[in-house]
This record gives sequence, structure tokens and C-alpha cells, in this order.
Amino acid sequence: MKAKFAALTLIAMAFASSTAMAKDWSTVRFGVDPSYPPFESKAPDGKLVGFDIDLGNEICKRLNAHCVWVENSFDGMIPALKARKFDGVLSTMSMTPAREAQIAFSDRVFRIPTRLVAAKGSSIEPVPAALKGKRIGVEQGTIQETYAKTYWEPAGAVIVPYQDQDLVYADLISGRIDASLQNAAQADYGFLRTPRGQGFAFAGEPIFDAKTLGNGTAIGLRKEDTDLKADIDKAIADIRADGTYDKIEKRYFSFDIYGK
Repeated sequence: MKAKFAALTLIAMAFASSTAMAKDWSTVRFGVDPSYPPFESKAPDGKLVGFDIDLGNEICKRLNAHCVWVENSFDGMIPALKARKFDGVLSTMSMTPAREAQIAFSDRVFRIPTRLVAAKGSSIEPVPAALKGKRIGVEQGTIQETYAKTYWEPAGAVIVPYQDQDLVYADLISGRIDASLQNAAQADYGFLRTPRGQGFAFAGEPIFDAKTLGNGTAIGLRKEDTDLKADIDKAIADIRADGTYDKIEKRYFSFDIYGK
């Protein structure tokens, strides 16, 4: 009888514990670095805008959750996620083996190559031999920083990290760096098509590398939040299936960013 009572007590304690640990996702907080238009940036009135912002708000709508956006530097996203400063990273974060060792990811939200940008007429090419002695700007904590330090720095390129992408472009325009490396769509729509991007162009071909650049971009999540991942994955699938994804995409891009 005592053994039965003890067993029932343990079951009750386990149930109470699991109930206490259950997470209420009526509010979902997304970490974002708003320096990467057209994915995420600030409008003149201070409002967050961009593809990722619209997608995140739509996901929250499908989850019947209130969306809260928490601004954070990109290089601190994973530590802040683990510290529960927010619940997910929706800020153009690519899925790489190094990141997948630390956090979980939702299903893919898009896949865009990396490209180098330099002054028009420049002889710079995105290959190690052509970059010896050249100063290449990257945003701290990005896959582009990892790629450049892995393949170009050993060949003599000087890789210059910046706190955000706007600072990279500012030094590119001033001539303090020779080129910048970033997401191709961000470079195109967030810089080259703007007044400050006049005089600059893509240098060489798109860059792909599964080891450092990953296989697409997704929402970064804590590994233990499996219920949130399942809900977000379903929302992404539904958004893709009913055409909402295409509508959001067309607000910012003239081509398919989801990729094959």
C-alpha cells in the first residue's frame, strides 16, 4: 500500500512539474537586428519594417499570439536566445552546422546566396588570390564573417568586422574598406538600389558554401522549445500553402527568395 502511495505521489509530482514547466505561447518574442533592409530595418517613424517583420507578425497571427520584437546586435543573438531574452531569432539567420550545434531552427523561410560588393570597375573578385591585402567589411556574427575568415583571411585579406551592416556600408562609401560581403538580396535592395549605393556593384559571382554559409535561413529557437518549433513550422507551411508567403515576398522582392 505504501509502495502504491509512493508511486502515485511520484506521478502527481511529475505531472505538476511538467505542468509548471509548460510554456504559454500567447506572447512570442522575436530577436531582431534592424540594420538589414529589406529584411529588417526601421522606418523614419521608428517602426520596424521588412520581410522578416511581416513574416513574423503573420506567424504570430496564426499562433494566436502577441508578437514582441526585441532589438539585439546580431553577434549576440544566440547567447541572448539561450538567456531567454527572447523566444526566437527572426533576423536573417542562416542554418549552419556550427549554429545547429547550439540551437534549433524552424523550417526554412528563404535561401539567398552571399555576394561581394565593391566600387564599379573594381578588379576585386571573391576569390582568395584577388583579395590579398584588400580590406573586406562584414557584420559581426554573420555567416559572411565566418566565410571570409575561413577562406580569405588565411590568403592575406584583411577582414574588418562591424557592429551592424550600416557601418559596413558607411566605410565602403568612405573608402576605408575595399569591399563588403553580405546577403545578396540585402546588398541589392538595401544598398545598391539606394542613392548611397550608386557607384557600387556586385563583384564576381554568387558564393555558396554549405559548411560556413549553410543551407538556407530560418528562425533560430531553443532546442528545448519543441512545442514552439512545431507550431511555427505549421504556420510557415500554411503561409506557404495558401499564398500568403508570396504576397509578403512581392512587397519587397521581384524574384523568388524561397529557393529550391
